[in-house]
Formats: sequence, C-alpha cells, structure tokens
Amino acid sequence: MALKALFLNCTLKKSPDVSNTHALIDKAVVLFKEMGIESDMIRVVDHNVAFGIYSDMGGGDEWPKILKMIKLCDILIIASPIWFGVRSSVAQLVLERLDGTYMEGDPETGQYPLYGKVAGVIVTGNEDGAHNVSANTLFNLTHLGCVVPPNADCYWVGDAGPGPSYIEAGGDRHLYTNRTVRYMIHNLAYFAKLLKENPIPTNLRKLDEEAKKVSNR
Repeated sequence: MALKALFLNCTLKKSPDVSNTHALIDKAVVLFKEMGIESDMIRVVDHNVAFGIYSDMGGGDEWPKILKMIKLCDILIIASPIWFGVRSSVAQLVLERLDGTYMEGDPETGQYPLYGKVAGVIVTGNEDGAHNVSANTLFNLTHLGCVVPPNADCYWVGDAGPGPSYIEAGGDRHLYTNRTVRYMIHNLAYFAKLLKENPIPTNLRKLDEEAKKVSNR
C-alpha cells in the first residue's frame, strides 16, 4: 500500500541557511524510506505564505499549493523549533491557515480535508518547550481531523541558555531522540495504513442535525 508523508519545516531560516529542524527531519525521512514510504519536505518560510485564516488569501499567496500537498498526503508532520518556550511563528501561521479547511467539508459527510490523515510533531531547540509545542500542535491537528497515534512526537532540546543546537551538539547521537523518532515513524505508518484500509465513517453533517434538534442556542 503506497503511503505519502509530508513534513512542514517551520524553521525561521530561509534556504540555504542550515536548519537544525531540517536535520532531525532528515532522520525521519530515512526511516520512512526504509519502510517504503515516500516523503516530501516543505520549508514554509521559503514560500510567500500570507497571514490569515482562509485557504486562499489572494495577492500571490502560495499557501494554496502547500495545502494541495497536505490534502494529498497520508501522514502530516509539523516540525518546529522552540522560540521563547513555544512553537515558532511560522508553525503558528501554518495552524492558522489550516483553520480555513473547516470550511471545506465533504458535501456528504461534512468531514474536513484532514480527516483520514495521521499527524506527528518534530521539535528542536534549547531549554524547555518541547512538550508545550507538541501538546498544542497535536491537539490543534486533532480538531482539524487528524488522528494522533501513541508516541507521535520526537524532540531534541539542549541545555538551558544559549548554546549548541541539534547539529553542533551532536544530537544525532542522542538516545532519547533516536528512540522517539523511531516510535513516531512506526506508529504513524501503522495508523496511516489502518486509516487507508478503514476510513473514518463519521457523518458530521448528520450529527450536526441531531445536535440542532436538542439545542436552543
């Protein structure tokens, strides 16, 4: 069964600047390849993505072509550095733009475009914040329709204060990060296959009508 993974690298660094987040993504890409899963990676900041909450903001907005790739993938992974203890502004922008997919429900079931996809998160940075970034991002993705398997996050964080980041610090040899990236990849692949074979049957439109009958506001 052919599965496709898409990584959205939400680094603040434009290409060709070195991205620590990209380096950790590369590990995940190799692991997916070993399982026969093809991956694409988009460095969001390299594209003209407008601020907003609609799928197309016009005026040269390049989000629509990124969204097209999101809709075609089976596995979606948001990868973000930590800034001031939270996800990057680029990652926040991505989630805000995905808000527009709520208005693109399936005509029959009302399911959002991200239904049937599994989601994961990759995080890099110094000091704390990995749990914050993972928790909020994965929660947001479930609301958009994604399924989140167990152990669907992988992160590397350095010591408190300024210092070497993932590449310079030799994070590629860190046991916890190497363990969790494997947990994440295998669980994402397994659940993506399950969903491909067993699509979620929930009819949101029907449930909306049921809710209206017992609601007065």
